[in-house]
Amino acid sequence: MKIEQIYTGCLAEAAYYIISEGEAIIIDPLRESKPYLERAAADNAKIKYVLETHFHADFVSGHIDLAKKTGATIIFGPTAKPGYDAYVAADGELLSVGKIKIKVLHTPGHTLESTSYLLLDENGKEHAIFTGDTLFIGDVGRPDLVQKVKAEITPEYLAGLLFDSLRTKIMTLPDSVIVYPGHGAGSACGKKMDKETTSTIGKQKLFNYALRADMTKAEFVKELIDGLTEPPQYFPGNVIMNLKGYTSVDEVLAKGLTPLSVKEFETVWETTEALVIDARTVQDFPKGFIPGSIFIGIDDTFAPWVGTLVPDLMQPILLVCDPGREEEVVTRLARVGYDNTLGFLKGGFKTWVESGNAVDSLEELTAEEFADKFANNSHLNVLDARRASEHKAEHVIGAVNFPLDHLNKNMSMLNPKNKYYIHCAGGYRSLIMASILRSRGFVKVVNIKGGYKALKTTALKTTEHIEVNTEL
Repeated sequence: MKIEQIYTGCLAEAAYYIISEGEAIIIDPLRESKPYLERAAADNAKIKYVLETHFHADFVSGHIDLAKKTGATIIFGPTAKPGYDAYVAADGELLSVGKIKIKVLHTPGHTLESTSYLLLDENGKEHAIFTGDTLFIGDVGRPDLVQKVKAEITPEYLAGLLFDSLRTKIMTLPDSVIVYPGHGAGSACGKKMDKETTSTIGKQKLFNYALRADMTKAEFVKELIDGLTEPPQYFPGNVIMNLKGYTSVDEVLAKGLTPLSVKEFETVWETTEALVIDARTVQDFPKGFIPGSIFIGIDDTFAPWVGTLVPDLMQPILLVCDPGREEEVVTRLARVGYDNTLGFLKGGFKTWVESGNAVDSLEELTAEEFADKFANNSHLNVLDARRASEHKAEHVIGAVNFPLDHLNKNMSMLNPKNKYYIHCAGGYRSLIMASILRSRGFVKVVNIKGGYKALKTTALKTTEHIEVNTEL
């Protein structure tokens, strides 16, 4: 028996590849099939089952494509009603894979169909549990996402179900059982996840706040719901895709990987009203970019920020990226349901420059340069693009908290005539915000390089006592 956790950092998502005696199962695969097919081929194994813990909200699962390519059976837990061929297993049902067995445990709470899969080894011993979004390391799944699809399912109701699931199905397992969750720190599916991506039942009973032995159901519900932030707006769309089905990722890639000359790129842009996303680095974009394009760099949490900031999953998208990285960008868009990428600028931004077309640039300041300017003018408009919790914990005195994830709904609060100095934690989110503002007619925007991390070690030493104008 072999268990491999396939962890994707940009989505903080864990898929699993398990093999025994030439039979393999995949749990919660990402959209692309290649990683799983390659592993099975290397092991000369047949993928027998694709197990889904629930209808995911934060990514589009690859279960449908993978089943079509391998003949594997898609497995869901009780109450699931997928819009395609799949087997809905009963609570407690056993699935045989080589010499091991998988026991289906219905653990509703994160969603109604949420299911955990308990692995019994060759000797029938309870070895590991794959908990999806029911139990994380240090946390449990949030109970409010279903309400975005079904308003009548309240977070309080689901939290109560989750309390019962944890205490009757999971906490009763031996302390030695390994916990393999669906996500790690950074995922929006929970709020207090640890950085570790595996643990044991025993350790979680000791250190996970939601598994305290003396916790009442009322306390659990209150603590679980308290402090939940608004989930990214793309979540309901991903749920529907996972529930009803979707276009094959191969078709999405074929369309998205269409190379376009400068003239073709301009024609498609004009005729489709596409959004041009520049996925290059935080170092390269400010120096020069296509006027009207926005920056969301591939080297950070690219897909979640596209999902947060682009409301329509079917929005036509054109790409500018470094040559050789086009497939990576299109794939990461497809993982969160953005299937309408129309192509990329062949040769990248260099080709645009060489064509003689107009080029824009963005003003940036180092933390030291901003500190000097701030010390001499305490009435600068400073926007903190971090989340409210980050700003509340520590911030530049007088800076206005203007979270990037709420930019679209709060845009009217800003004045295009004003000059804005924008920072985040490290410079990535602030550059995204600056580029979006620039694309919408805000000419005077300045990105602070290095963000709050740099400001804290330099600028804050000289600006702690200064109050700035908080009017936008």
